[in-house]
Amino acid sequence: MSDMTAARQVPKDSAGNTLRNRARRSASKLYNWVLLMIVLGGILGHFFPKAGVAMQPVADGFINLIKMLIPAVILCTVVLGIAGAGSIRKAGRVGAKAIIYFEVVSTFALLIGLIMANVFRPGASFHADPSKLDPTLVAGYVTQAQHMTLTEHLLKMIPRTFFSAFTDGEILQVLLISLLLGFALARLPEEHSRPLKEILEKVNKVLFGVMRIILYMAPIGAGAAIAFTIGKFGLRSLLPLLSLILLFYATCAVFVFFVLGLIARVSGFNILKLLRYIKGELLLVLATSSSESALIPLMEKLERIGVSRSVVGLVVPTGYSFNLDGTNIYMTLASLFIAQALGIQLTLGQQMSILVVAMITSKGASGVTGSGFVTLAATLAVVPGIPVAGMALILGIDKFMSEARAITNQIGNCTAAVVLASWEGELDRETFRAELARGSQITF
Repeated sequence: MSDMTAARQVPKDSAGNTLRNRARRSASKLYNWVLLMIVLGGILGHFFPKAGVAMQPVADGFINLIKMLIPAVILCTVVLGIAGAGSIRKAGRVGAKAIIYFEVVSTFALLIGLIMANVFRPGASFHADPSKLDPTLVAGYVTQAQHMTLTEHLLKMIPRTFFSAFTDGEILQVLLISLLLGFALARLPEEHSRPLKEILEKVNKVLFGVMRIILYMAPIGAGAAIAFTIGKFGLRSLLPLLSLILLFYATCAVFVFFVLGLIARVSGFNILKLLRYIKGELLLVLATSSSESALIPLMEKLERIGVSRSVVGLVVPTGYSFNLDGTNIYMTLASLFIAQALGIQLTLGQQMSILVVAMITSKGASGVTGSGFVTLAATLAVVPGIPVAGMALILGIDKFMSEARAITNQIGNCTAAVVLASWEGELDRETFRAELARGSQITF
């Protein structure tokens, strides 16, 4: 019996049902509660907007509970992923393939955003006056972007101290430290590395256990997030820019079903079946507008579906910062929308410069609500010709677009893990087919 198969066996209770099936039934009930609370939260925000806005601390509290675990989880999973790869050469090969895959797919996402913006020109009918824009509306986001040069943006990957990456919540810095520790651990003799790996394994199990406890509050967090969004912005705020919102959602759908669908088909699986399998995690992301909320359940599900732990540990955390397909689509589509709305004609060269800059500035936009808007500010700050103040045009609807960004990012990372596992022969095909056929199993 292989280690992969043995790792997936679970004990049975006295009634003959596996503990896993019992957990799935419990999780399915939780999924239904999340769905119900989303509906109730929407009703509360629409009919009682003040009460909906008052739910913001509850929504933020739920997200913050999850965020506090993410750096430690990434550290453990990446280090164990590299150490569990069997050799530094194999870990390096998987990592290199992952980075190349991320950059190629991200480029497609950026190009699709440019193409859709040029074909449908959603901002052409706005005729906004640049002199009447209020730069103070986006001042906070511009301050966060800090008008960094591309070199400064890249240098931000290096933490000030070992612990500052974790206290500041900088995912790219945490990833860098995790990679260094993982390769260092892999170089140690087995008698020295084994105790350290055992400790990390135990810590990782505890962290995943804490996350399961937190996710029992998912219905409350999801309902509060929806109530706040609708209560603060209102459904009426969608109408003036409804065409942009619909175009963005349609563009994300085109990317998922055609680009990722084709990649999945070539790799031997159906993207629709994979989406059905992770529908619970996508629902949580939709409600909270953050891919962080479902990161750990997704990693558990990928291991359950047959992807080896080493691939999950390397690909998912790395993709969390480097494979942001939804954010990339948003960057180019929103940039061109602002230019069109202000009557600014961009040449092909200028549009390509936006693509290149967005490729760099999008790294590290880790799925937190509002991070896409910050990276858009960083992109426009280093691209001449489009005033950053033009972001005020889409400030009111950004929250409604963040859901599509986060969901597309999540689907992209899930697809990447399966594809790379398939390429590396690290996918248990029998388990994979069986789990996909079972479908719609919820982990949270």
